[in-house]
Amino acid sequence: MRLVTIRHGDREIAAVVLPDGVAPVRGVDGLSGEGADLLSLLESGRFYGLKEAYGRGEVQGETLPRASRAPLYRRPRKIWGIGLNYVEHAGDLQETVPSREPASFMRPDTTIIGPGDEIVLPAQSDRVTAEGELALVIGREAKDVPEEEAPSVVAGFTTVLDMTAEDILRRNPRYLTRAKSFDTFFSFGPELVTPDEIADVDALEVATVLNGEVRRSNTVSNMTFSPWWLVSFHSKIMTLLPGDLISTGTPGAVVIQEGDVAECRITGFEPLSNPVVR
Repeated sequence: MRLVTIRHGDREIAAVVLPDGVAPVRGVDGLSGEGADLLSLLESGRFYGLKEAYGRGEVQGETLPRASRAPLYRRPRKIWGIGLNYVEHAGDLQETVPSREPASFMRPDTTIIGPGDEIVLPAQSDRVTAEGELALVIGREAKDVPEEEAPSVVAGFTTVLDMTAEDILRRNPRYLTRAKSFDTFFSFGPELVTPDEIADVDALEVATVLNGEVRRSNTVSNMTFSPWWLVSFHSKIMTLLPGDLISTGTPGAVVIQEGDVAECRITGFEPLSNPVVR
């Protein structure tokens, strides 16, 4: 199953991707007739009822072929980011690749934008980079989850563009939170793709694209810490909740400037792109 969030009047609601368009989620597993937002589906547990109904072929309805896309949702409880998870990217930054524990950080939900929204370069920085990444969406409450059980708590995967004020970070590594937390510095969507849609997560190719040109790419199998390992590791720090995000790291960053279009491409996913403004 693939889900998106669409702008419908003055609301942002979840919709299921069907062959002829997207169908707003209505009337499934007790959902209201007005539809539901994706975060509410996850937090209430009704996401899995929807998934079962989709598997039985019961999800249907009026489709909207050209619905405007929004971020999957705007208020996750936690956004985890993973730095230096590909050896090649660590080399770009003259950093040592973490070998025992990931370089994890958190960021606020005020950074969130969606497909087509503008990335705004802050006045405080003269060197901002964009990074294409694969992210996991947590679907069930999870604490101390063994790695082999991690797939059972993941609702799906999505594409991410993660921005960094690199000059601020280079002045002092302790500025990581500041460098990652400017408004518009985290774009995600347009699709949530459930794990059963992906034959082999390790084979996915993740690419950072600038103005239509692939600048850096790598496969998930070349991560130092796999997606399932990251879920297990972070669940042993704090309880993971439905809607929490873990963005698993980038194969490489590109410097972005006013007028550029940054993009994340992942095998089999709808691309995510955002224009850049000053």
